[in-house]
Parts: sequence; C-alpha cells; structure tokens
Amino acid sequence: MTLSRLIAQFVRGHWRAYGVSALMLATVAALTASIPRQVGALVDQLAAGHLAEGALAQRLGVLILVGAAIYFLRVGWRLQLFAASYQLGLQLRTQLYQRLCQQGPSFFQTQRTGDLMALATNDVDAVEMASGEAMLAGFDGSLTLVMVVAMMTLGVDWRLALAALLPFPFMALAFWHISEQIHRASKDSLQAFSRLNDHVQETLTGVRTLRALGLEARSAQTFAELAESAAAASLRAQRWEAGYEPAVGIALVSASVLTLSLGGYFVWQGELSIGTLTAFSMYLGQLIWPMFAAGWVLSLLERGRAAWGRLQPVLHAPLSIDDHGRVALVTPGVLRFDGVQLRYAGQQHDALSEVSFQLPAGDTLGIVGPTGAGKSSVVRLILRQYAPSAGALSWNAVALDDYALEALHGAISWVPQEPFLFSSTVAANIGLSKPGATRAEIENAARAACIHDEILRFPLGYETPVGEKGVTLSGGQRQRVAIARALLTDAPLLLLDDALSAVDTQTETQILSHLRDARRGRSVIIVSHRLSSVLDAQQILVLQHGRVTEAGSHAELVERGNGPHASLPPAGAVNALGRPGGVGPHASLPPAGAVNALGRPGGVGWYASQWRYQQLEASLATEA
Repeated sequence: MTLSRLIAQFVRGHWRAYGVSALMLATVAALTASIPRQVGALVDQLAAGHLAEGALAQRLGVLILVGAAIYFLRVGWRLQLFAASYQLGLQLRTQLYQRLCQQGPSFFQTQRTGDLMALATNDVDAVEMASGEAMLAGFDGSLTLVMVVAMMTLGVDWRLALAALLPFPFMALAFWHISEQIHRASKDSLQAFSRLNDHVQETLTGVRTLRALGLEARSAQTFAELAESAAAASLRAQRWEAGYEPAVGIALVSASVLTLSLGGYFVWQGELSIGTLTAFSMYLGQLIWPMFAAGWVLSLLERGRAAWGRLQPVLHAPLSIDDHGRVALVTPGVLRFDGVQLRYAGQQHDALSEVSFQLPAGDTLGIVGPTGAGKSSVVRLILRQYAPSAGALSWNAVALDDYALEALHGAISWVPQEPFLFSSTVAANIGLSKPGATRAEIENAARAACIHDEILRFPLGYETPVGEKGVTLSGGQRQRVAIARALLTDAPLLLLDDALSAVDTQTETQILSHLRDARRGRSVIIVSHRLSSVLDAQQILVLQHGRVTEAGSHAELVERGNGPHASLPPAGAVNALGRPGGVGPHASLPPAGAVNALGRPGGVGWYASQWRYQQLEASLATEA
C-alpha cells in the first residue's frame, strides 16, 4: 500500500472532519480572493474622488470583518483537521504495538529494539504530518491558487495573468528535483536516527557491563559518531528543503517584473486603471502562499513516504506464529509430544529430534540435560513461541495450535530463565498475573516463593519500586518475585525454565516444598541443571543433542545408570578438575565398548553420573 492510498483510506474514514475543514478552507479562499478586488475598486473610487467619507469607513469596516472571519475560519479548520490527523498517528502506533505483541521470538531476532522504537516515534510522526499538515497546506494552497488565478484571469486581465504564470513551469521542474533529493535525505535521516536510538538503548541496558569492562570512552565515541551522522543526514534534508524558498522567490520576482512591466505599459496606454493594476499586484502577492505551500507539501509528503516505506514492512510482516486457533478454553488434561522435531531458521541441525513424552494432568515432569541439549526449546514449543518442524503437540487431546494463543497463554504460568520485572513496585510485579489480587493473596504467593521476609526488609516493603527490569534486586530476588507471580494464578500448567538457578540450595528446597503444597492439582514442568530440583518429579527426561536419551523417575534413572550393565570408571579415577569420582562433565571415559542400561554406548548413564558428581560437589563444599 502506498502512502497516498493510506491517506485516502483515512480521509474516507474521517470524511466529516475533512469535509468541514474543506468547506472552511473554501470560504477562506473565497474571502481572501475578494479582498484585492475590493481594494482595487476602492483605489479607483478614491482616485476619481467619487467616494464619500461615510462610504470609505463602511468599505474599511467590511474589510476588517472579512479579515476577522478569515482568522476564525482558519482556527476552525486547523482544529478540525489536526484532530483528525492525530487519529492516524494513534491508529498507526496502535497497529504497530499490536503487531509487535503478536510476533514471536524469531521476528525479533532480525529486528533491533532501537529501530522499532524509532518507527513508533519519528516515522509515525512523519506519516501523521503527511496526513495532517500536508493535506491542510495542499488543499489550502491549491484552492487559493485556483481562486487567485481565476480572479487574475477573469476578473482583471488575462494577458497579465498569462505573463505572471510564465516562470512557474520552471519552478515546478525545480520542485520535482528537490523533492527527489529530500526523499533520499529523509530516508537516510530516519535510518541514522534509528541507529542512534538503538545504540542508546543498548548502552543503557548494558551500562553495568560497559563500566565493568571500562568501555565508557569507546561507547561515548560511538555515540558521538552516530549523533554526528544523524545530524548530518538531517541537515542534508533541511538543506534541500531550503531550496524551495529560492525557487519560489525567483519565480515570483520574475512574475512581478513581467506583470509590472506589461501592466505599466497598459496603464500608460490607458488600457488599465491604477486600481486594477493594484488589485492584480495584490493577487500576485497572494500567490506567495500557494507556492510556499507546494514546497512544504512536497517536503512533508517525501518525509512521510520515506517513513511509510520503513513502517509498512513491519506492520505487514507475516506473523512468525499464526494464531488461527478457535478453541477458546483450555481444560486440564494430558500434555503430549509425539515425535516432535524443531529446527530454528538458519540452523543446519535440529534443536529437537523425535521427542516424545506425555504429562498427565497434575503430574510433575523434570527436564534435564547438558547446556544446548534443547531443554528450553521444549518450553518454547509449549508456549507456541515456535512451531514444530514435524510431529504433533496436544493438550487434552486437542492439537496445541487449535487453541487460541490468548487462551493458551492464559492457561500457562511461565517463569523464564531470565525473569523480567517492570519498573513498578514489588506488589505490582507479583500481582501482574492476576489483576485485582488482594494483598493477602500477593503475600501468600511471596511466602510460597520464599521472598516475603526479604520484601518486608525493603524500605517500603511491598510498595518498594524495583527499578527498570528489577535492577534494584539481586538475581535470586528477581527469580523469586517472578515465581511468586506465577504461583499467584490458578493456571493448570506451571513452567519453570531453570527458574531456581540463582537461589541457594536451601532456598531451592524450601521453594520446591512450598510448590508441592501449592500445586493444587496442576501440572508442572521443571527445567533445571540441578538434579535436586527434579527429585520429586513423577517423570524425568534427559535430553542430549535434542534427543531423549534417558527417561524415568529419579530412583529409576540412578539405579539404571549404576546398574549391573553400567561400566564404572576405574578406581582412583579423577576428573578434569582433579577431584575424585571420574564422573560428571569432565569424567574419565569408561572402557571401549561399554554400554549403559539402555543398551547405548557410554557406560554410566548421564543422569546417574551427574547425580554422583553433584553429590560429590556438595560434599566437598560442605567439607570446605
């Protein structure tokens, strides 16, 4: 869709406001065009001595009333037109916000935050100006031009009008060239501002890292370069815009020279009166506004066109996850993965391959495995942040993509690896998941997340502001506030994606104990690198390289991994850390040909080896 089509659709939708504005502008143009003719007639009557003193006062009073009417009408159409054009800005910002909220993570992997923020500010402003100021100036200037030229041609002298219009085709050619340059310069200016905006956003977000690495000076230098580039691009656009005024000035001066020369000759020959020449000169002066309006309109339209060219791809970008589901109510049931495969865009290997499991309603599933095994990918598929490449996902025998996204997300409480807190109070962040929650409910959720006592020690208790992204809280406190937020809801599925990584083992034990009591029959999926977090899970999946390599309860996995078919490392073996045990991430390898209880090569099962390794680490820490 082009910018002109967008504006045309908007004008049709707000035709009353634009129609009233057009009527007012037409009245203003008619009144403005009548003034020179009245002045010309007044000059001729004064020169001939045919005007009485009372008639002169009456004529001057009429001119004053006309001027007052023009003033109030101009105020009226500005109020009408700008009130309507601001609605377009509101509409575009709302569409942009809604579209961004509907997009999945894969969309944001190709976008920059600062650029998206610039689209919602500068670019929308440019389109808004094109629909308001440009429409206003264009209609007013065009109407005034038509009325003035008609009065010059039909009401004064067509020969003078023809002479006055001779320079304007050359002005139009100059306008065309200038507008093309403004479009390029405006596009560069908007892109430069986006780069500057993005740098500022990244700098403020990572200010602690910059300070820790001593990169303040380098960041400041980059900012200065980007700011200079943005200023230079904006200045380039302004320079080309400044070219409109000389083009108008040259055209008007040329027209004035031609008309005064020819008009003076006609007056000398007695073919034209002084009053008529005066009226024509006033009409020629009224052409200044239409000419400047033309330049201003072209400038605004080119800026708007450049901005719309950046906005349109984002507004019409296809959704990374299509929300075509029709089931609006999620009822608890079995969550099932059947041969699920997932490959991220641009990747050569699957993140998940042939993953199958089922989670009965009310049970707990633990998902463990080494870094990069695909644990978080399982959570992303459940949240429908990504669509599986193959296989089927269902919940209570209903395909997951048959649920409306809003309904699905409302049925899930999710605590991500890096919890996000809003710049508000502790109570507001906890109560975010349940609008209207009472203080007692918020405090009970905080107790379950083992954060209540610490909140009471804050300066303002639950009313303490947490700062942007919870900057005033520690990592463990942020995680527990996010857990409290998830426990506040009655969602049938709770997802904890490594949500206990920043808390100590004692606090973790307390939270898990509270979680057992607070589950109230809902299903829980716990993703963790700590095996102690999944001890009570009815089922544990071990993922390695995107595949399920082990499955069972904690006792089954430990027994299976250390069973008679498991090849244990040699006595006295040590791992790469120099500690005894020969198990864990840096374990001494079992003998060649060894197989574990699943019949797979490798000796000791991953889960059992990790469990023994973590027990050893805990005992060493206790001894230390």
